[in-house]
Amino acid sequence: MTMQETRPTVLVLTALPPEYAAVRAHVEEREELVHRDGTRVEKGKLPGTSWNVALAELGVGADRAAALTTQLVSWLRPEAVFFVGVAGSLKDDIEIGDVVVGTQVYEIHGGKQTPEGFLVRPKALPGSLALEQATRSAVRDMPDVRTHFLPIATGDVVLADAKSEIARFIRKNYNDAGAIEMEGSGALLAAHLNGQLNALVIRGISDRADAKKHKSDAAGSQKRAAEQAAAVTVAVLHKHRPREGSSDSEERPHRQGDGGATYGGDHIDFRGGTFHGPVTGKSDGRR
Repeated sequence: MTMQETRPTVLVLTALPPEYAAVRAHVEEREELVHRDGTRVEKGKLPGTSWNVALAELGVGADRAAALTTQLVSWLRPEAVFFVGVAGSLKDDIEIGDVVVGTQVYEIHGGKQTPEGFLVRPKALPGSLALEQATRSAVRDMPDVRTHFLPIATGDVVLADAKSEIARFIRKNYNDAGAIEMEGSGALLAAHLNGQLNALVIRGISDRADAKKHKSDAAGSQKRAAEQAAAVTVAVLHKHRPREGSSDSEERPHRQGDGGATYGGDHIDFRGGTFHGPVTGKSDGRR
C-alpha cells in the first residue's frame, strides 16, 4: 500500500477549466482515476498537509453537480467536499478578485406560481461549520485576499444584467446573498444526503453580474478569481485536520461475504445475514 493510498481524501469540485487548473496547480503526484461510468478525477497529494485531493471538473449546472457529486462521494468516500470556482458579485462592496465563502447556499428557483404572483419557497443549506471556521482562521493570514462570509445564490442562469427581472427577484427575496453561481446548491445537497459530509462553497468574484461581464471575462478576471478561490481552499485544508485514524483504506467499500456479512476493519457485521456459530479472531483489514 502506497503513502497516497493511506492518506484521507478531500473532494474538490469545479465546473470550468480555469477553476480546475487553479486548484490543480497546488496538487502534486497526480494520477487520473476513471469511474466505471466514465467520470474522471485526478488524485494527488496536497503538500504540507495530510490530505489527498481528488479533483474533478463536472461542467455547468446544479443538477449535474448534484448527480456527479453523489457518484463521486459513493466512489471515493471523502471526508469533505468543496465546490471551488468563480461567481458574480451581488453586492457593491464585493469586488472582482474578492472571495465569497458560502455560509449557506440558496437554490433560487423554488416556488409556486399563483394568480397573485410567484410565491417564493426558499431552499437553503448551510455550509459546514467546521470548514467555515477553518476558513475564517486561514484568511486571517491572507491579507491580500478580501474574503466575505455570506450566503451564495445558486441559479440555472448566467446573470449579465443587473437590471433584469431575475436580478430584481434575487434582490427582493435573497437580499443577503453575496454572489451568484450555478452549482453550489447541487453539491451541498449531495454532500448532505450522502452521509452529511462537511461541505463548503468557495467562490472567487470574476464579474459584477452586470452587462460588463463579458469585458471582465475577456480581461482575465475568471483566471484571477479562480486562483483566489483555490488559494483560500488550500489554506483551509492546511487548517482543517482529517478525522483521527482516517485513511483511504478505511473508506473503501466493504466486501460483502456469504449470508450478508460485511467485513469492515476490525469487526464483522452480520446485520442482514444469518449467524450459525461462533466467530473467533480479528480481521486484518485487507480487502
